[in-house]
Amino acid sequence: MTTNSTSAPARSGSQSRSPLGRIVIADCRPEVDGGARPARAVPGEQVEVSATVFKEGHDVLGAEVVLATREPGQQAERERRFPLAEGVRGTDRFRGPVRVEREGDCRYRVEAWVDSVATWMRAAFARISAGVDAELSLWEGADLLERSAKAAGEETQDCAVLTKAADVLRDAARSAGERLAELRTAPVAAALSRHPLREHVTTGRWLPLRVDRTRALYGSWYEFFPRSEGAVVSPGAVRSGTLRQAAARLDAIAAMGFDVVYLPPIHPIGTSHRKGPDNALHAEPGDPGSPWAIGSADGGHDAIHPELGTTADFRAFVARAEAVGLEVAMDFALQCSPDHPWVTEHPEWFRHRLDGTIACAENPPKKYQDIYPIDFDTDPEGILQECLRVLRHWRSLGVRIFRVDNPHTKPLGFWERLLEQVRVEDPGVLFLAEAFTRPAMLQSLARVGFHQSYSYFTWRTTKVELTSYLSELAGLDDSPSADYLRPNLFVNTPDILPGHLQTGGRAAFEIRAVLAAMAGPTWGMYSGFELCESVAAWPGSEDYRHSEKYEYRPRDYAGAEDRGQSLAPLITRLNRIRRRHPALHQLRNLRFHRTDNDQLLCFSKRLAPARPDAGPGDLVLVVLNLNPYRPQQGRVELDMAELGMRPGDSFMVDDALGGGSYRWGRVNMVRLDPRSGGVAQVLTARRSRL
Repeated sequence: MTTNSTSAPARSGSQSRSPLGRIVIADCRPEVDGGARPARAVPGEQVEVSATVFKEGHDVLGAEVVLATREPGQQAERERRFPLAEGVRGTDRFRGPVRVEREGDCRYRVEAWVDSVATWMRAAFARISAGVDAELSLWEGADLLERSAKAAGEETQDCAVLTKAADVLRDAARSAGERLAELRTAPVAAALSRHPLREHVTTGRWLPLRVDRTRALYGSWYEFFPRSEGAVVSPGAVRSGTLRQAAARLDAIAAMGFDVVYLPPIHPIGTSHRKGPDNALHAEPGDPGSPWAIGSADGGHDAIHPELGTTADFRAFVARAEAVGLEVAMDFALQCSPDHPWVTEHPEWFRHRLDGTIACAENPPKKYQDIYPIDFDTDPEGILQECLRVLRHWRSLGVRIFRVDNPHTKPLGFWERLLEQVRVEDPGVLFLAEAFTRPAMLQSLARVGFHQSYSYFTWRTTKVELTSYLSELAGLDDSPSADYLRPNLFVNTPDILPGHLQTGGRAAFEIRAVLAAMAGPTWGMYSGFELCESVAAWPGSEDYRHSEKYEYRPRDYAGAEDRGQSLAPLITRLNRIRRRHPALHQLRNLRFHRTDNDQLLCFSKRLAPARPDAGPGDLVLVVLNLNPYRPQQGRVELDMAELGMRPGDSFMVDDALGGGSYRWGRVNMVRLDPRSGGVAQVLTARRSRL
């Protein structure tokens, strides 16, 4: 709640030492942990700022946001102001968009004031209509207008307009109605809008806002195992693929429109308790083991598996990725195989059982005998410094994005220190939390500094589930989530083959791809998704049969596409639509629209134009059949106000996914048949209303 007021000195007898300002400013958003941690944004993002603003009595209040930023190389802050307006009259909740422009730390606060002219006008129209104190009210109004003119500046056109309006209010030769009508003219209204008479100005406290680079919010991720590219798997001959062979796959990944290529661990893999295919307890000769069982005599977290190649090979991989427009993300998994150098060099970093053995990792009922978790309570400073050293090593090789494995099993305080130190060294380094965990921990990881997070989207399938959860992520209904948590909507992972992909056939894969790519500014997929790989290890399991975590999985991507069995053309179209429409680069602008069929989901994303009368701006409408088995039809009813239109407007849309053009209005009929590839319509609005 705000405490500062810059109004005139208090009259004798007033409570001048009250901690409250003359106007109360409370519950400002975005606010993270009471302002102890920054809210998050990226350049060009529209961040909604809101606050509860009220005062005793019936005065008309105005409010705005002051955004303070510091230009590179400048000591002084630059302040910009953005208007706030009461969203629903009588709620005292003021809202408005703030557009941030550049990376870095900035801050904002809310200012509020009594709009004395607007307050007078509301009372004057009522008095004069009732014939009460008409002349006195008009003279009081004239005095207020002259004060507004002075505030506008004597040499300005607005000063002249407001001074003339004050003279009209004093002109007794005119009727009261004629004199009031002067206030309704466009020049006067515009001048008052630009120069409201602000009294009892009250300022809220400063709140921090951190602006990360754009990739923190927007991007398309593709995950694949380099060791499977070019691998040989045949009786009597098993051989790993290499980084050089994996680099040949990058062109096809870039051609599908992805921005980030994410690699599971590429480090040496231990041999002790190495797992065999499908997590078998015993490995046979030639079984590669799990990449997450990190470390052997060949090195640890700063080493490359010798079968994959050398540091020079990795540099060449990164260079090729950059050449085709891809960033490389690496897995950062703080765990070890029993053969990791840390086990002998720092035995105190691991939890020892009563018999002297080191405890292996467990996620009951799963047990990972090939992995030792780290005990962060024994030498937290030593572990922190070693992790920073490892991260600096990979950053020196061109990696600036890290996907963190199981961060919820490590202390929050550790992550806060590590992420802050990396940010100080290089603010452009990003961290994705694999936070498939309890909501409190998932959200806390984001608050302490993770730039993105996996989410529960993977398991949300019904209309009610999707509407509720995606609304929460987008910050609708005053959910604080979007202030600090950016979801990465992965449709599958090497660990997770969701049940709907196991049973829904090709249409289920299409539905999830459209939903993730259109609803979230960041989405991702693990290789094999485009081939509709859907066979589980056993009924009820979310593990893949022949999981790539334990064996090589070379794939015939080109052949599948030639045979029409690949989703690559659909994925390419989705990513192309994303790049062409900046509305899809945002999170907070997601809006849902009503349908009369629970198997049909409709949502929109809109980036409003600079001028309110310039049409809908960049607008994308998505209508999706959630049923992969049967065609669905129904009525779609649009919230026209959310689209920047009037209830009776119609507009032309083009189906960017399936082709065709249509005239849409408030109510529209849709039919989608998954059997003919029509799981969704992705409609882009033309720029002008009809």
